[in-house]
Amino acid sequence: MRPDVQDQVFSIIAREALREPSELSPEMTLDELGLDSLGLVEVIFAIEETFDVSVPFNANEPAASQFDMSSIGAIVGAVERLVSGGKPSTAVA
Repeated sequence: MRPDVQDQVFSIIAREALREPSELSPEMTLDELGLDSLGLVEVIFAIEETFDVSVPFNANEPAASQFDMSSIGAIVGAVERLVSGGKPSTAVA
């Protein structure tokens, strides 16, 4: 994980979950943080705005989405791929 992307994604999710970024871990899910569907959409909008990307997520069919939101770590990985233009990240955390 690229630290800059991870820090920004953690900040976005923490803000929506009304938590401190230090309380989050990559293994946590948005459900564990109490984020509902509206919170999920807010996270997606904030990611798109912060990173100037378009998140390929269908709120009506989240399981069929190309954007993995199964955990905070998965979200960070998906954002890293979007930021790098779909190429796997080569940065070392």
